[in-house]
Amino acid sequence: MNTIRKREELGPNVIRYVVDAPLVATHRKPGQFVIIRVTDHGERIPLTIADANPEMGTISLIVQSVGKTTREMAMLRPGNVIHDIVGSLGKPTHIQRFGTVLCVGGGIGIAPLYPIAKGMKEARNRVITVLGARTHDLLILEDDMRNVSDELIVTTDDGSYGTKGLVTDAIRSLVSDGNHIDQAVVIGPPLMMKFTSLLTRELGIPTMASLNPIMIDGTGMCGGCRVTVGGEIKFACVDGPEFDAHEVDWDSMIRRLGTYRTAEQVAADRYDHECRVGLDAGESR
Repeated sequence: MNTIRKREELGPNVIRYVVDAPLVATHRKPGQFVIIRVTDHGERIPLTIADANPEMGTISLIVQSVGKTTREMAMLRPGNVIHDIVGSLGKPTHIQRFGTVLCVGGGIGIAPLYPIAKGMKEARNRVITVLGARTHDLLILEDDMRNVSDELIVTTDDGSYGTKGLVTDAIRSLVSDGNHIDQAVVIGPPLMMKFTSLLTRELGIPTMASLNPIMIDGTGMCGGCRVTVGGEIKFACVDGPEFDAHEVDWDSMIRRLGTYRTAEQVAADRYDHECRVGLDAGESR
């Protein structure tokens, strides 16, 4: 029934849900995702499986309320049901004993980074984590990430917490201090992933990036999630979502992410208006 068991606010407009999904919980691996529909008339959106408990038959989904569908989902409470959960989808993260693994997360990208860092730690890697946020209030999952990391560094753009600066500044400092990094994983805003991958290429660090392009069906049929990697067209839903960060055409992906920005804003504004009208009508009664 995809019943919500728990709801927890992690920060402004960021919510963690624990949801009944026993088959997904049993088969999911780090790096995979699900496609959900909040209602029977809703759009499909991808969400990373942030964690799973096979014994309880539950998965954790973390959503940032920014568009129409995520705002609609943010209204759900324990006992409510998510109409559809399809998964697990995508290729799992390649996890092995690399040596020292650098996990770099920015903003809501910290959510999909967590199960990967956890998996890398369980594979007996030394895990160094660098988390970035614009400000302290927007930092999520710090304690969870600390629990699966040998070392954790936090940066904020405004210096309100941790070290003032960008994640790239922290990476340069780590290397300058003599840390040898065998593998890096980066997940976050596209610009952050782009500049992090440019830096790790310069430093000679192999890097995986988990991409978040527009996605509809999650099975490779619609082609909406196409990205260019190594000069070839790939579908993030079936070929990824993780790719060699040094091969990704970041500029092309960033342009495609803005394709429906106006329509997305119109839908969100309409939803907010309908909610306000409904509340006003309820008050008038």
